[in-house]
Amino acid sequence: MSHNEQKNIRSANVQRRTSETDIQVEVNLEGSGQHSVDTGVVFLDHMLASFSKHSEIDLVVTCKGDTDVDDHHSVEDIALVIGSAILKALGDKRGIQRYGWSMIPMDEALARCALDLGGRSYSVFKCRFSRPDINGFSTELVEHFFLSLSRTLQANIHLRVIEEGNSHHMIEALFKAFAYAFKQAVAITGSTIPSTKGTL
Repeated sequence: MSHNEQKNIRSANVQRRTSETDIQVEVNLEGSGQHSVDTGVVFLDHMLASFSKHSEIDLVVTCKGDTDVDDHHSVEDIALVIGSAILKALGDKRGIQRYGWSMIPMDEALARCALDLGGRSYSVFKCRFSRPDINGFSTELVEHFFLSLSRTLQANIHLRVIEEGNSHHMIEALFKAFAYAFKQAVAITGSTIPSTKGTL
């Protein structure tokens, strides 16, 4: 298989069903930011649509979850399945840049992301929100979303809000900063596996 042929098939479809959630995710790393997102958590829909648009990956997410109980199960499981789907789409990660970084403002808020797709799961999140929730999405779950994502994506994700303000602006800046860092990290910039170990 040629290098270009490998690049053209960087897509995946993953489904996960438990007693709490039924989730299906499709990703295409060679997309253009097309998205269809229906999670049952309206503000999370908005954030995932923003992530797709700014990372330029195509993303389809559907979730039927027990949001009548809480948004926690849906938010956590969606992150786990998105991470699994992206990891599957990346294959052996040959030729990817691996690292990505971004700093994104949204009005008074400023967020920074540094990302490593090197196979080591770790998440560092530094931000304080003044609101407990936004349209049914618990702000405390923003950190948990990226922690869960880091586990199944096998990624090291550092996120920080440098300038605080409106909670909506801060969260959106975080998701957009992650999107642009992700866009860099998954870009095909070479033909080898970017590690001295020879594997990621």
